[in-house]
Amino acid sequence: MTGPVFAESPFNYAHKGLDIFNYGHWLKDALESSGEHEVVSVPSWDFYKLAPGEWERILADFDVIIFSDVESKCFQLAPSFFDRQKFGKEILTFPDRIRLTVEAIEGGLNAMFMGGWLSFTGEMGKGGWGRTRLREVLPVTCLEYEDIVENTEGFGVEITASAAGLFEGIDLAAIPPILGYNQTLEREGFEVLIKTVPNDDPLLAMGHVGSGSVLAYASDPAPHWGCNFVYWDQYKAFWLRCLELLIGDLK
Repeated sequence: MTGPVFAESPFNYAHKGLDIFNYGHWLKDALESSGEHEVVSVPSWDFYKLAPGEWERILADFDVIIFSDVESKCFQLAPSFFDRQKFGKEILTFPDRIRLTVEAIEGGLNAMFMGGWLSFTGEMGKGGWGRTRLREVLPVTCLEYEDIVENTEGFGVEITASAAGLFEGIDLAAIPPILGYNQTLEREGFEVLIKTVPNDDPLLAMGHVGSGSVLAYASDPAPHWGCNFVYWDQYKAFWLRCLELLIGDLK
């Protein structure tokens, strides 16, 4: 966040201050709260700037990859494409990070796909996941148009029969109002565990792709959609249970 911005003259606009805030810390803290897991939080711009070979090493080294507000262009483009010094002097191609991700999940990697303005289809289609091969590993189907559903009064939740017994000890009905989510469609072969009220859209869905497991949470695990959710007294327990379900470590 930059600002405030002062217009001091027609030629001089000055930013007075810069604040960097990691909205992912709530989810990171929740997943690490048991002391059994370590989470590395990576800004989307650092993901975008990964050099060839670095993403392959990450896919090989980690058990679970989590994407939230990571638009498809972060996968599909690379800064090296914009090195004008190389134009016309060599053929410029780079490993396809979407193909690598899909193949890693099919081979046994686990993945969580979280909602946001730049997730799933996203605001004005900017998320773009459904336009790529990510649609092959998502446990829901993306819309072909903007999927943002928001309401200042918030949305409730409905627990489906598929979730019976999976969240024992966690009162899912007590999830506080969610202020928005990405609208998606149920996908055959995957289980929807929680739906939104009153729209009856998937909120939490899971399933298997090849040897890997995938989870989709259609809202944001952080503010602003989750500005009530992150302060829910069972927020940490909820995400730990989701992780256990994903990696097959439910005790």
